[in-house]
Amino acid sequence: MRKPKFTGTVPQHIAIVMDGNGRWANARGLTRVEGHRAGEAALMDVIEGAIAAGVKYLTVFAFSTENWKRSPDEVKFLMNYNREVLRRRRDQLNEWGVRVRWAGRRPKLWPSVIDELLTAEKLTKKNKGLVFTMCVNYGARTELVDAINQMIEDKDSGKIKGSITDKTVQKYLLTRDLPDVDLFIRTSGEQRISNFLLWQSAYSEFVFSEVLWPDFGHKDLWQAIEAFSKRNRRFGKAEDKPKKSKGSAK
Repeated sequence: MRKPKFTGTVPQHIAIVMDGNGRWANARGLTRVEGHRAGEAALMDVIEGAIAAGVKYLTVFAFSTENWKRSPDEVKFLMNYNREVLRRRRDQLNEWGVRVRWAGRRPKLWPSVIDELLTAEKLTKKNKGLVFTMCVNYGARTELVDAINQMIEDKDSGKIKGSITDKTVQKYLLTRDLPDVDLFIRTSGEQRISNFLLWQSAYSEFVFSEVLWPDFGHKDLWQAIEAFSKRNRRFGKAEDKPKKSKGSAK
């Protein structure tokens, strides 16, 4: 895959809500699970596109803590699907130099899925390329509540000295080894973040794509990166640049 050129800076960390699998499938007279299957090819194409673009971190929302509310059949499929995708694709990702990470909670998650996630982490842990994080059984509010409870426990036991700061909180997150998200992408036209990486996305630039996830590919990713590269990120700072009137002296 060719290396793309962008107008400005490439985001270091991209997060993606891979939305629209069900609608993609239903529009074709297929079941939702067929849409999830179609999303696998899109994911691999996006990973390859991120590598070509020079992105260092890619984090995707694979299964949320709220997804347990879906039908038992769909939950069962998604558990099997996440497990099988890792099994099928981990060698290819390893060949690409990708380091695979997992962010999520153990409770309720199938042990076989955890085993595949940890196996992929172990296989790719020495890789120096793109850091690809799969958020499986992840919810941002739960992540923050878990972090707060652990900080309280560690504060009481004396493990934490002094005041708790934003840097302290960062150390207790599931993404503690990752930088903040620069570019947050959601596919399918929905414009919400759905409890994904709330803390980490405090200063993210957002791109909401109309493309359903199974149709989303590296060119769509590059288009989002190009939009990001043209934005002025001020992080709370302000620029005072009043426009001159036509009659003002030069």
